[in-house]
Parts: sequence; structure tokens; C-alpha cells
Amino acid sequence: MVPQQALDFLREWGFALLGVALVLVALLVNVLAPQRRRRIRYALFLYLLFLAATGASALLSHLSAPTLVSWSEHVRLVGDICAAFLVVNLIVLLLFDVTLPALGVRPAAITGDVVVGMLYLFAGFGVLKAAGFSPTSVVTTSAVVTGILALSLQTTLGNVIGGVALQLDGSIHVDDWVQLPDGTQGKVVGIRWRHTVLETRNWDTIVVPNANLLAQNIIILGKRTGKPVQHRMWVYFNVDFRFAPSQVIDVVREALWTAPIEGVSDDPKPSVICYDFAKDGRDSFGYYAVRYWLTDLPNDDPTNSRIRTRIYTALKRANIPLARPVQTLFVRPEEDEATHAARLKERRVHAVESVELFRSLTAEERSFVADHLRYAPFTAGETCTKQGAVAHWLYILTAGKVEIRRHVDGEAAARAVATIEAPSFFGEMGLMTGEPRSADVVALSDVECYRLDKVGVQKVLTERPEAAAEFSKTLAARRVDLASAVEDLDAEARKSRMESEETRILDRIQDFFGLARTTKV
Repeated sequence: MVPQQALDFLREWGFALLGVALVLVALLVNVLAPQRRRRIRYALFLYLLFLAATGASALLSHLSAPTLVSWSEHVRLVGDICAAFLVVNLIVLLLFDVTLPALGVRPAAITGDVVVGMLYLFAGFGVLKAAGFSPTSVVTTSAVVTGILALSLQTTLGNVIGGVALQLDGSIHVDDWVQLPDGTQGKVVGIRWRHTVLETRNWDTIVVPNANLLAQNIIILGKRTGKPVQHRMWVYFNVDFRFAPSQVIDVVREALWTAPIEGVSDDPKPSVICYDFAKDGRDSFGYYAVRYWLTDLPNDDPTNSRIRTRIYTALKRANIPLARPVQTLFVRPEEDEATHAARLKERRVHAVESVELFRSLTAEERSFVADHLRYAPFTAGETCTKQGAVAHWLYILTAGKVEIRRHVDGEAAARAVATIEAPSFFGEMGLMTGEPRSADVVALSDVECYRLDKVGVQKVLTERPEAAAEFSKTLAARRVDLASAVEDLDAEARKSRMESEETRILDRIQDFFGLARTTKV
């Protein structure tokens, strides 16, 4: 019989053939699928069992006791089964861990386990049949044992069936983020026969029985057919009724849209809503929320923090305070209101004095300009001004650092051309000439600024028109420096550009503020 001949051949040369096959498969797995080395260890364990059983059988067969000789056949049968199981493992390793991945095919992990189980059955029956056992009796006995086990292991079998269903229907995959019925969220790192393993953001591991996953409603976060993985998040804040909802929404939305935020989707963009007013007459503010789409699911809290930072600085720039309880009292025991106002005025005057553009002004003129300053902070990553935008004010930078970026035709990204550190200023051409912004200005760190509008210098230029020439000289110098960084101008070109820019800027200032035309001195 062929099975018997195969058994005889394996018994004589099996240890050598299986050893060579094990070494070759181990080398292939080590090179092509190192993550599956654990299965090589299992195959090695079967090989050692085969050697031990074969050796024990040979030893018992040489003893004279009839009982021991009978046991020799039983031990040899165990060795034959181990050899058959080893062959099955080597075939599955070559097929599922080496060949199919090399062809770009990656079946579900449980598929290989099912194939192994079926081949174990065929191999076991084949060995038993070759050894003279009746397959019918084996099947009958197995059915009885299986029935007993099924009754005693109902829960375990339910979990196993759940694991098979999860892997075959593809409803949940490894790397999916899921939310359990109790609100716990985690990343799927493995789907086993009995359970599914989740890793939470707290670096905890949750083992969920597969039967529970099938019996409950599980939310797969951010998963939509044909769409990128994005999960909608909410960030809440409150503003009192002194400020119109439309104003609050516009201010916050502009801050969220003008510059990208790490971890936040740009399509769709974040939205700002006023979703409720005072409840039961106890609150004196409106309820607002920012809704955005999270692209980096593990980092929800850091992304929420970046959103809150944008909200805070945007409201601060617009002089819109976050809501406080109505019973809050502000006590300033060390200074009265007049002293506090004087201290703030001194700070604004100092900011004006630090700006080169205003150093030619008199003390009275600088004081007037300081009265028109408006506090305008920005957080790191925010766009302070946008190239091409029209805004008639400049920013006095009192703390932090910003970067000047220009969009050049033919280049996809803006080019960084300069860095400005406090104390300094930017946006001066919009204030003095009404020209559109010539570059983006992006905060590299949290920055503090004062914003000055056209009214703040209108009176100075009306009463002392010659100040326009002083302004034009300073503005032309900054303009030429920026152009030189982009165009790499030499000394002669800089001088020529400086003269033409002074004349052009002076004319624009006079036109913008309605001053009589004069020539540059």
C-alpha cells in the first residue's frame, strides 16, 4: 500500500529529509517573513518530538519484554503523527508566509489556521489508516468527543466562530480604530481565534471576546467607503451676549481657515456654530462649538489643544473675552483704574517707540498713535497676514518671531524670504499706501502684536505732511530688502530700486491719505 510504503520510507529517512526541509524553510522565512519566526519554533518543536518518539520506539523494539514491544508501535505512531503535522506546517509556511506575500496576496490570518486544521485532520487520518486503524471508528469516536466538548465549551466556541466571522466578512480590520459600547476607544492590533486585541491611547491593551463584538454595536471610527479615515470632533467654548454670534463665528472661523492645523482635515474644513443660548436663566452667555475632522486618530487631545489655542488667540485679537460666571468680581487692591490705564498706555507708547517707522515722530505724535493700538496676539502656525489681502493696518511685533513667505509664479509652495523678531513691525504698506499684502506673514512662535489702523496716523500726516517723506524712506528700505532676498539684487540695482521706491511710495501715501503732492527731498 502506498501509505504504508510512505510510512516505511519516512521512518527510515524521515529524520534527515524533515531536518533538511526544516532548515531550508527556516532560511526562507528568516529572510522573507521574519515576523513569522515563531511558527518556525513550533515546527522545530514538532521535529524534536518526532526524533524523540522515533528514538524511543527503536529503543523499546530492541527489548525482549512483549509489553514493551507493543508500546514501541504506539510510540512510533505518535512519532509518525508528529512528522505528518510537521510536513503540514512546512507546507503552510511556504504557501502563506513566503509564496503568497511574494505575489502580493495577503489572506486573512485565520485562513492559514483553517487550512492547517483541515490538513491536520487529513494527515492524522492518513497516518492512522496506514497504521491499521479503522477510519469509521475514529470518526465515530471523534464525533462523540466533539459533541461533549461542544456542550462544555459553548462560550469558547462562540468566540472562535466570532473570530472566523470577523476575519472572513472583513467588517473589522487590523489598524481600525473602534469604540466599544462603554465609550472606550482603541486601535485593533490583532484578531485572534478567541478574542480581538485593542490598544488604547493610554497605552493600555484590551482583550475583547469575539462573541461580544458580534453581539454589540461597535463603532468603527472615521471609516467611510471610498473616503480617507477622518473622525469628527467637537471643541466647545462660551462667549457672553455682548457679542453677536455672527461676529464670534466669523472671527474663530477665519483663525481656523487661514493656516493649516496639524491633525485637522482641510476637506471638509472646520465649522463654527452657535448651538445654544442661556439655559434656565442661569447663564449669561451663548454656547459655541468648533466641529472639525480629525485625521490623526491616536492624537485627539493634542489636536483639540491646538484648536483651543487658535480659538483663544482669535478671540483675544478681536477683544472678545471668553464667558465668565456673572458673579465673578475683579479686585485690584494695588492700583486704581487710572493707574492701570496709565500703565497700559505706557506699554503701548513703548511699542510705538520701538518701531523704526515712527522714530521721527514727536512725543505727542507717538502718544496719539499709541492711543489707536489694539492688542492682537497670534499662536504658532497662524497666518498673520495673507499675500494679496487688502487690510489698512500694520502690526507692531512686541514678542515672538514671524516668517515672511512669498508666493512666486510657477512654485507650488510659498518661499520663506525673511524672519522678523520682536521688537519690529510688518504690514506697513497696507497701512501707509493701501496696497494689497505683498507676502504671507506666519507666526513661528506664540507672538504678541499691537495692530494700528489708518486713523492712527491720519492726524499726524494731516498736521505734518512732511512726515510722509520720512515714512516713505523707511518703507522703501524694507521693500528693497525684501525684493533683494527674492531677486538677489546687486548694490547698483539696490540703489536704483531704492530711489524709485521712495518716489513711488511717497506718491502712494499722499494719494491714500489725501495729502497735497510734494517732491521728495
